[in-house]
Amino acid sequence: MEYVTTALEDWITKKYIRNKILTPAEINLEKIARIERIFINRKPMPARYDIYGKYQAIVVDSRCTPEEQREQFFHELCHILRHVGHQSMLPKAFRQLQEWDANRFTMYAALPYFMVKKYDFNNPRLIEDLAQDFKVTEELCIKRMEQIKRKIMSYSYIVEKRYRVYN
Repeated sequence: MEYVTTALEDWITKKYIRNKILTPAEINLEKIARIERIFINRKPMPARYDIYGKYQAIVVDSRCTPEEQREQFFHELCHILRHVGHQSMLPKAFRQLQEWDANRFTMYAALPYFMVKKYDFNNPRLIEDLAQDFKVTEELCIKRMEQIKRKIMSYSYIVEKRYRVYN
């Protein structure tokens, strides 16, 4: 069975490889922020991003666990790197699209497939191992693994269907 990456996953993978981020231990928020010229602030307030001219910052909620803060960082990073305008000024549908994109980005940046694929997907401790190694919540690991399995299943279905059509 095969997993086919998305354009967004490929973009993140290229960025990681170019910056020598090759293992879960090397996914360092401070390093990523430095590369992108973004300040990280930890404050007791909801996560957000700020852009004022060339100044870019991400605020993560210091009241949350380090794993949740990590996920917040990737979510806000997506808004800075991929979205234009401030959400409060956008129509609801466009805001929803940006949130969907930021949620996907979070999964892909926190658990990049080129690293995840090295794990044994049949390991009964897979979710716990991923959460520990990638320093994210088990909930995010479950979502990512479900997403990977869905894509593999749909790809297999398409290949099987094509095979039947042409044979």
